[in-house]
Amino acid sequence: MIVVTAFFVGFVVTTQAAPKQTICPLMIEEVIDEEEFLTYKGVKVFMCCGSCREMWAKNPDYFAVVCQEQAPQLKAVASTKIKPLKQLFCPVYANHRVHPKSLSIEHEGKTIYFSKKRAVSRFKANPKKYLKNLP
Repeated sequence: MIVVTAFFVGFVVTTQAAPKQTICPLMIEEVIDEEEFLTYKGVKVFMCCGSCREMWAKNPDYFAVVCQEQAPQLKAVASTKIKPLKQLFCPVYANHRVHPKSLSIEHEGKTIYFSKKRAVSRFKANPKKYLKNLP
């Protein structure tokens, strides 16, 4: 019983010690809406909109790993086994995150990930414009 209590006390202290989240972890230039949140492994994660909540649901374990700068409370629960992609953001909508299950195309021998269909068509119309946004 004491061990379980110590675990929970330690967990609460760890979660409370994290800086307050103010920025959406998926659209990193957007301020959170405190009514738009989800719970990931017992930790509240705030988003800017319902679209970001939907995107999070497509790959929550991956996002928990790559979104710790914007949502520091995730450090306590994120996997240490998942490795981030080299490309973290859409080349067309450069403040939107991508993940391994995002839409993708092959371009000049590289896989390029996109945040939405419209981004793919914009990229195909003028790849030179967007290649500078890739790592």
